[in-house]
Amino acid sequence: MTRAIAFLGTASDVGKSMVAAGFCRILSDLGHRVAPFKAQNMALNSYVTRDGGEIGRAQALQAQAARVEPSVLMNPILLKPEADSRSQVILRGRLAGEEEARSWFQRSPERWTLVRETYDELAADHDVVVLEGAGSAAELNLWKSDIVNWRPALHAEADVYLVGDINPGGIFAQLIGTISLLPDDYRARVRGLIVNRFRGDLSLFDEGVRLLEEHTGIPVVGVIPWLHGHGLEEEDSLHTRRAAERPFTDETLNIAVVLHPRMSNASDFDVFDDEPDVRLRWVTRPEDLAQAHVVILPGSKNTAEDLDYLRRAGFVDALLEHVGRGRELVGICGGYQMLGVSIDNPTSLERGGRCAGLGLLPVRTTMQPAKRTVQAAGVSALPGLVGLPVSGYEIHIGVTLPVDAATDARPAMALEGGVRSGTGDGQPDGGQPDGGQADGRQADGAWAPGTDTAPGLIWGTYLHGVFDEDRFRAAWLARLAARVGLARSVTRGATHRRDQRERALDRWADHLRAALDVPYMLAQLERQRGR
Repeated sequence: MTRAIAFLGTASDVGKSMVAAGFCRILSDLGHRVAPFKAQNMALNSYVTRDGGEIGRAQALQAQAARVEPSVLMNPILLKPEADSRSQVILRGRLAGEEEARSWFQRSPERWTLVRETYDELAADHDVVVLEGAGSAAELNLWKSDIVNWRPALHAEADVYLVGDINPGGIFAQLIGTISLLPDDYRARVRGLIVNRFRGDLSLFDEGVRLLEEHTGIPVVGVIPWLHGHGLEEEDSLHTRRAAERPFTDETLNIAVVLHPRMSNASDFDVFDDEPDVRLRWVTRPEDLAQAHVVILPGSKNTAEDLDYLRRAGFVDALLEHVGRGRELVGICGGYQMLGVSIDNPTSLERGGRCAGLGLLPVRTTMQPAKRTVQAAGVSALPGLVGLPVSGYEIHIGVTLPVDAATDARPAMALEGGVRSGTGDGQPDGGQPDGGQADGRQADGAWAPGTDTAPGLIWGTYLHGVFDEDRFRAAWLARLAARVGLARSVTRGATHRRDQRERALDRWADHLRAALDVPYMLAQLERQRGR
């Protein structure tokens, strides 16, 4: 019989996804066949499964913690905001269209059927399912349409643990207030309270624990100390990372990532946090690019609108000045599309019409209804980095091609299988592209000549996660260092990204074991056998 445990929160960004990931690893260490489950995720950070489905990155991390292959069953609904009241809707990994918020709530009954059936399918193959909620567990106005917090927890007959974040203050209002708003049948499922992100001497909160238990009648199963530099991406933690950023210096490799409003897949750059001589900063002002050795335009959920933002905010002149100084400029996915000559949107995806790109790469993009979601691997075709292995995944609706047949659009990557962007013809997998390589690989991305001494100063790719590939990242950073006059070995900092994440997951699980009453939580799970 499948047992279930659910981590619900007092608000967004209280650490639910991290606690769920840690508990997945704890259960896996005990020999359980465990899987994560989040019924509905609203996030611009997503991941592509092996079969081409799209899910939230948090569930991919939780799957790794559980030592299982990520699956669309772990996140049956993914909403990717395109505007304040409109989102792209992904159902069981596949694009289902765009939807306004009002329409979404009206369709909650049919969406609940999808969630329930997906959960049952996932649970049938696992001993334990670790559920994660979304936002607050006490949004009174949303209970009638709830499909992500209490309905999944009740359906799974899960033990519920309520997570609150003490760091911003107000932990008593968070936890006591949430419990007091719950109806009796919801409150009866809450097995414990968790106080997350405590800073300082834990003994100073002993009185706090007593007060929480006295006012709620529910045990506090743990106070989790803040763990600095845990090395795991958190779904809603960009503001926390920005607060901890270190300044650019003359002795470091300085990477600026432009933080545009609809940025997606911020986790593409987490790996640079582990490079001791690299400084990565998220910038919102053009003047912040002055000391950058390389500027990266990241992915975007609405490329045209984010390109408009760059123009309004004054970034275009700053980027041109950056390139004019012989500094590198990189575009990932939507950022790659921005570097081209134009973006055509004949079917009004994201936003209709045609807009001019930055004109720095000789390619143009046409938005098409079919969304490409695929894992990819191959080799780099960038100058000085030719033949180095690359891997990652693509998530995009645009097809990017040379501006004309005579254009020498130099590909940035040569990837295995399927049809890619840059010099291919944009046909679906199985077509016969014009831009294939002799060894069967397909071209992705493009690079501009630059100068004879520093070719490829401007380049773009659709490949998310390209910097996670250790040899490519190390060689790219060494090339960058040589261009700006800093000493750096090709092998320096070449950490093994997956191994690093495994060690980080083990460390995080050990941290939770020390902070939580795990024997009590396991005993509660064991009681489910008697239902």
